Amino acid sequence: MPVKNYYHMCRKGIGRPVMIRTRDGHVHRGIISHVTPSKVYIRPFGRRYGGYGYGWGWGWGWGAFGLGIGLGAITALAFTPFFWY
Repeated sequence: MPVKNYYHMCRKGIGRPVMIRTRDGHVHRGIISHVTPSKVYIRPFGRRYGGYGYGWGWGWGWGAFGLGIGLGAITALAFTPFFWY
């Protein structure tokens, strides 16, 4: 699926739980918190969001938006009706 389609799907899904599989085989589960033209940011389930994050997505901790995943690295995206723990 083209990156543009993932971008629009993620924009419509802000605040919803999602499962994202990336090209390297990792599976990320969380709630979409923010979307840019190149990345989707999710707040992973079962993670603590405090720590020493800088608020723009890097550093120690998760930052203000959560974990950033490049839209070009996504191979599968599924909105889920429930939460994983």
